[in-house]
Amino acid sequence: MAMPSADSWGSSPTSPIGFEGYEKRLEITFSDAPVFVDPCGRGLRVLTREQIDSFLDLARCTIVSQLSNKEFDSYVLSESSLFVYPHKVVLKTCGTTKLLLSIPCILELATELSLPVLSVKYSRGMFIFPGAQPSPHRSFSEEVSVLNSFFGGLKSGGNAYVIGDAFKPRKKWHVYYATEEPEQPMVTLEMCMTGLDVKKAAVFFKNSAIGGCSSAKEMTKLSGISDIIPEMEICDFEFDPCGYSMNGICGPAASTIHVTPEEGFSYASYEAMNFNPGSLVYSDVIRRVLAGFCPSDFSVAVTIFGGHGFAKSWAKGADVDSYMCDDFVEQELPGGGLLMYQSFTAVAPGSMSPRSTMEIDGWSSDGTETAEKSDEMCIGWDVQKKGVMKDVDV
Repeated sequence: MAMPSADSWGSSPTSPIGFEGYEKRLEITFSDAPVFVDPCGRGLRVLTREQIDSFLDLARCTIVSQLSNKEFDSYVLSESSLFVYPHKVVLKTCGTTKLLLSIPCILELATELSLPVLSVKYSRGMFIFPGAQPSPHRSFSEEVSVLNSFFGGLKSGGNAYVIGDAFKPRKKWHVYYATEEPEQPMVTLEMCMTGLDVKKAAVFFKNSAIGGCSSAKEMTKLSGISDIIPEMEICDFEFDPCGYSMNGICGPAASTIHVTPEEGFSYASYEAMNFNPGSLVYSDVIRRVLAGFCPSDFSVAVTIFGGHGFAKSWAKGADVDSYMCDDFVEQELPGGGLLMYQSFTAVAPGSMSPRSTMEIDGWSSDGTETAEKSDEMCIGWDVQKKGVMKDVDV
């Protein structure tokens, strides 16, 4: 996205090559406050705009639009999105933002509301321009060190994972997770797409001669974004001269999309969380997202709490026409969670989409343990796959 506000808010300059689309995502869940402290159960939703701005300032981003319902508040940011539930905050930022610097302020505000930390999850893909990232995001090991300083004392301890094929370093998924106790049932989808089709990407340029749109609402409609989960009420925003963000809300469910359409480093992300997994078919959602962007490569990370029966179709791997699955990894998380990660590459029209047959298991070239790989697309819930990498400087 072409968003000069990243610099104006004091973060490190963006790469001279292009804008960093890959987001950093932080999700902190809190336990209930005592009833006499918060009798209405509003929790974090009582935070004022000034208080919210106080931690966004530290991350180097600002609010550009807002949409709320009775369940939670959503904010489109200059660099991605923020969701505030009574007992959960999800902050997602792209570019050269300093997401982890917001943690002390968030925790201080939660302490003032008598909300103890229940769990934390941090995730991101592999940056397109890693050298442009400022501290504390210069490496995953640096990020893990910061996260451990705040959350390493939770009952599970801090758990860091680098998941993906050791021979494809650009397709790795980074996750940190710590928890005090098992989480409530929930499914979260995180999807990252690169190499967007030029015509599909052109929709996200303002007033472009090659098919751009004049408004965010037009981008939402022409791209098919409004059809991914039609029940979602959408708050969208277009950037100048190009780029797009949206948040969707429906009851407790949320979705968000961010698009960096420039050729050479084009990127789009899609996320959905807190939805009823029995009401949506995993493969259908993936196909509707892909239809709007037609990327050359994409990855999906599905985090499941609540078990196979709760997750329904989301507990199985995706099998997508016209794409080959490069990698499939299942990683157990503390507290009964499961992370499923897949990466895909487009194949020529009419070609078969072979299933992944990688059997990489053991140690990477730098001596760190890598995730085991599966030779099947769909793995049973009882199969345990490990993907822990410690002290990884990536």
